[in-house]
Amino acid sequence: MPESSATTVAVCQFSPTSSRADNRARIAELTAEAAGRGARLVVFPEYSSYFVDPMDATFAANSETLDGEFVQALREAASAHGVTIIAGLVEDAGERVRNTLVAVDATGLRATYRKQHLYDAFGQTESDWIEAGALDTPQTLNIDGLRIAMMTCYDLRFPEVARTLVDAGADVIVVPAEWVRGALKEHHWTTLLAARAIENTVYVVAADHPTPIGVGHSQIIDPQGVVIAGVGTAAGIAMAQLSKDALTRVRELNPVLRLRRYAVVPR
Repeated sequence: MPESSATTVAVCQFSPTSSRADNRARIAELTAEAAGRGARLVVFPEYSSYFVDPMDATFAANSETLDGEFVQALREAASAHGVTIIAGLVEDAGERVRNTLVAVDATGLRATYRKQHLYDAFGQTESDWIEAGALDTPQTLNIDGLRIAMMTCYDLRFPEVARTLVDAGADVIVVPAEWVRGALKEHHWTTLLAARAIENTVYVVAADHPTPIGVGHSQIIDPQGVVIAGVGTAAGIAMAQLSKDALTRVRELNPVLRLRRYAVVPR
């Protein structure tokens, strides 16, 4: 893929609410804006389909299947604007729910990822409501010659998750999140995003909720850990171009993936 045909990616920082219809409408609006500015991939936060704070039993009542209204709305928006959309879905799992990411284009569902490490930390207990995802072989998708993979929020604190995605061929790791505010949390977020990019020589594309619940600072980071686009603490869109040629040059300069001597094995 020549540099002149680099792929434009958008991260959309917005606040999902308890109104599933309003969330779908807002996603459609932001997708139209991002596509109008040239985006080929549009990324939204964790829990884009439904969110309340604190988490409660309404998550189960507002969960959906992979062929429900939320995914269908994403497909319609993707088809209307010729893009791929990645967003967080509260997925039906019977008595509990799954914290699921979906990648959708005009053809339908392209890939899914279910959060593996639940946020039972910093005084929170996500496992009260959420069922952890299985340690399945990562699903990826190709956009303009770049291989895209996904992880969710708290998974960022476990470097082996990103390494398994890279072992599956990822050039770009997409990280939808609801990174809860707290002491040093913004520092952790930005540091870990850069670390995952540097140690794996990949692009990292991260979408968070804005303040006051999230830390904001949705970012697009290049394979050397440099933030090439970002949003502050308010709602907004950040966009950047991702280049396969640039990725290849970094990996030739720093062949860290080829030189590694450890494999990642699930526990």
